[in-house]
Amino acid sequence: MTFSILGRCTRTNQIGAASASYFMAVGARVAFAEADTGAVLTQSRTDPRLGPMGLAMLRGGNSARATVDALVAANRQAAWRQIAALDPKGGTAAYSGARARGEVSEAATQNAVAIGNTLSTARVPSAMLISFQATAALPLSERLLQALEAGLAAGGDARASRSARLLVVERESFPLVDLRVDWHEQPIAELRALWVRFAPLAAEMMTRAIDPEHASAL
Repeated sequence: MTFSILGRCTRTNQIGAASASYFMAVGARVAFAEADTGAVLTQSRTDPRLGPMGLAMLRGGNSARATVDALVAANRQAAWRQIAALDPKGGTAAYSGARARGEVSEAATQNAVAIGNTLSTARVPSAMLISFQATAALPLSERLLQALEAGLAAGGDARASRSARLLVVERESFPLVDLRVDWHEQPIAELRALWVRFAPLAAEMMTRAIDPEHASAL
């Protein structure tokens, strides 16, 4: 009961993800990303162990396709899973097991991949991808959030979403952006409100972490 997107910005080499789900705390279980390595989605009877496993494979030089194939081959319950990966060169891959629930769909291109299960319509991932491709001039966080909003506008989850997350990594071992809505009647709108408040602070928060001497006094 989740729809998600992974994306890469070719200008900044940022990598990120955006997700929404009927279940609470989607941010804790679905999207995993690492700077200069790539990103992984694991959803539909989610197994969060697949995220770190996938990142280790990408870190070792595997492509997105090889990573997804290896995760599927190594998981005895793969038929229940939905998995996607994005590698540091922008390669993408997705897998949807035969036992993934409800309307299941995928859409993938270079630098972006979207997947969903228990969707109101199979068009949701393609709507997300179209939005992502149409907003290349914008910061990656904004592109991912707009893609999530496009997925919702296309019908979203067959059951109303209740949690959402926006995740972006850049150069450091910690995220540039990691915003989460764990339980809300309109989680994507609430995520948008959080992003509007955080966007002006994102660069400053990074400076405070890595170069505190030159951080703002605010």
